[in-house]
Amino acid sequence: MLGFDFWLPLGKIVWVNILLSGDNALVIALVCRALPESRRKWGLVLGATPAVVLLVGFTTVAVYLLAVPYLRVAGGLLLLWVASDLLREEEEEVVEHKHVEYSLWRAAWTIIVADTVMSLDNVVAVAGAANGQIGLMAIGLAISVPLVIFGAGILLLILEKLPILVVAGSGLLGWIAGGLVAGDLAVAPWIEAHFPVLDTALPLAFAAGAIGLGYLVAWLDRRRAAAG
Repeated sequence: MLGFDFWLPLGKIVWVNILLSGDNALVIALVCRALPESRRKWGLVLGATPAVVLLVGFTTVAVYLLAVPYLRVAGGLLLLWVASDLLREEEEEVVEHKHVEYSLWRAAWTIIVADTVMSLDNVVAVAGAANGQIGLMAIGLAISVPLVIFGAGILLLILEKLPILVVAGSGLLGWIAGGLVAGDLAVAPWIEAHFPVLDTALPLAFAAGAIGLGYLVAWLDRRRAAAG
């Protein structure tokens, strides 16, 4: 337990997970911002902890998961929806001058879905750092959870002071979604052979799409409410 062979891999796992969890912390902060203030701490815990448990499970089968054609495409489209939905909630709150609140369980589910999708790329790095030691990986990820939650809490405070950053956050999640699609096993070879520019164009298009779709759905919601 106290040997160098234990602490070095453990440190690598914790460090790699922290480096790769910036986007996870962002989505946790964006979702928890839509919760009532009294429930935000629970949102942080209920969203982050199951996501890390899923990451442990994913890492054990990372090679097989990443070899499934169109898995990243499906994940990217799902993340695009999450990004646009977060912006829609923010836009309706600003326009209608009221606080639009997620339920605690809806927030937790949204965080878990988004974190699970974004963990598709994280699993390879975490699995490499663990070097096949599943128990060590579980310990390292468990240590990482409070650090990710702390980072999400800091981002939440920043979003409260600068709500415009919600738009930027939605665009960033869209960018990540586009990167997932472009890196899919079935899509990447075709892009490389025929349209290498799509490696950059797809993330840009998804970033713009997340923002545009969020504003569009918010506008349609308002029209529907006015008509009803």
